[in-house]
Amino acid sequence: MLARTAMVVMVVTLVSGCAGLGLDGFGTSGLVASTAPTEMTTLAASAVAGDLVPRLAEQLGQGKATIVLKPDSSAFGAALEAALRTWGFAVTTDSEVKDQNAIRLAYVLAPVDGQILARLTTGSLEIGRIYTTSGTGALPASPVSVMQRG
Repeated sequence: MLARTAMVVMVVTLVSGCAGLGLDGFGTSGLVASTAPTEMTTLAASAVAGDLVPRLAEQLGQGKATIVLKPDSSAFGAALEAALRTWGFAVTTDSEVKDQNAIRLAYVLAPVDGQILARLTTGSLEIGRIYTTSGTGALPASPVSVMQRG
């Protein structure tokens, strides 16, 4: 029953994420501001980023684009940037990047019933998954959800 509830929450959150895309002064894509819990450990942040970035690379093509992130001091922001670079992506925090093919990437990590819902969002793609976190890392607690916008 808990798994079913978690999946329903994840689907509703992912669908409602479409409504969350608005202008925020970060380029023309209007991505939501990135947020992550400050209490997330470095090990958990690395585990989540290490699990989601390969799925992002599957959709975008490994290392095929420059990724634009908003500057962030969270453990997850640093882990995400490191994982993106490991997968061959160029990463910048310059919102005025001149590359027309640059992909603006936002993320949201939100607590849901004692677990963490992690979402990576671009203008055309959203990837999400629920994780159970601990001081020693994080484990997937749901399938990966991939939504492409046309």
